[in-house]
Order: sequence, then structure tokens, then C-alpha cells
Amino acid sequence: MTTLPFDVLPLNAAPASITVDIDDLVIAGWAGRDPAAIQAHIDELAALGVAPPSSTPCFYRLAATLLTQRERVEVLGGHSSGEVECVLIDSPFGALVTIGSDHTDREVEAYGVAVSKQVCAKPLGRNAWLYADVAAHWDQLQMRSWLVDAQGERRVYQQGCVSGLLTPPELWRQFAGGMAEPTSLPARSAMYSGTLAVHGEMAAMASGEAFEIELHDPVLARSLRHRYAVESLPVVA
Repeated sequence: MTTLPFDVLPLNAAPASITVDIDDLVIAGWAGRDPAAIQAHIDELAALGVAPPSSTPCFYRLAATLLTQRERVEVLGGHSSGEVECVLIDSPFGALVTIGSDHTDREVEAYGVAVSKQVCAKPLGRNAWLYADVAAHWDQLQMRSWLVDAQGERRVYQQGCVSGLLTPPELWRQFAGGMAEPTSLPARSAMYSGTLAVHGEMAAMASGEAFEIELHDPVLARSLRHRYAVESLPVVA
């Protein structure tokens, strides 16, 4: 279990600070809506030696203690990078939405996707919205990420609407084994709900570089943001 604080920003009520206990962390992979696009990506990765998923979507179960809201994460070596994702959190207020990064070791990914995710911290923001406040216009939400080099130069890394990904209720239904559509997440869980294609080549982040992530709601004109820097630890044989 891990306990995290959140500042919840409801649409029609005052902000509230709460702490949430999380027992289960789930990363939804291959969570796109277009089967042809998913298969094309599987084929691309297969050419690089990455084994195909056992199912689509695929739900990776990770240690909840990997979740962090710190502004610096430590990684082994210089071959990891982030992926912007919406993160759905079970809470006493119902499902929350925040922004997060499925930071992954790209070298390890070539021989084990689940392992590559388990060896990296999973950053996420502290501010959160109620899922109920955005459910009706979910597909209009926009995710963005930027890479920031050690000199502070910033470039767009990912950008697009969440409409290309499965909706939260569909993810919850498939995670539950395809049973009748559940109304929310499993109790005391957090789920990363899928990412976007990158602009250009997959990054390999070095010490001092940072990753900025944003979830923007154009309907309600508000955003959730988080930024974290990477500290690379030496690889000792």
C-alpha cells in the first residue's frame, strides 16, 4: 500500500485536500480504440525484438509503492523515458483523474515489457479532478508532454486527444474480465489509462533532463500539470 495526498478541484464545490490509500497499481497497455493501429505498433516493436502483448488491452500489475509525486526520480542508466497518461484514482470522492507518466526503461523493454515498467518510478500529479465532472466530454480532453534538456530547452514529445484511447468505463470493464460495465475503478486502486504516439524517436533521458506533462480540458478551460527531472544512477556490473 502507498498513501498519496491530492488537491481535488471539483467543478461546483470548493477545492479539498485528501489522502488516498492505494493497494493496486495497474498500467493499461495497448489501450487504443483502433485495432489496425494497435497491430501496426505491435509489428513495429516486434521488429525491434519486443515481444507482442498477450492481449489487447493488456493490464500490467505493478507495486503501488512505485507511485511518486516528487519532482525528481532516480533511474538506472540513461535509457529510460516517460509517457504521458491520464491516471484514474479510487478515492472517497469517487474516481479521480490526474496526470501521470509511465516512466519506462527502454533497454529492459526489449526483453520484458512488464519488467521495464516495474523498474521505474511512476510519477503523477498532486492536483486532481472528479471523473464525474469530465465524463460527459472525456473524448475532448487533450494530453501533452515535453522533453526539457539540461539547458532548459523544451520540445513537444507527445500531443493529442484521449479519443484514440479506450474510455475509462471500457477499461474498467475489460479489467474486470469483460463483465457488465462497472461504474468505477476497483477499490483502493490506481490505473494509468494509455498513452499517445511520440513525435519523432523514442527518448532516452539523461541526468538533469526533465519531463513535463499536461492534461487540458478545453470545455472547462483548465489543466492539470506535473514536471519531474531524472537523475541517472551509474550501472555497476
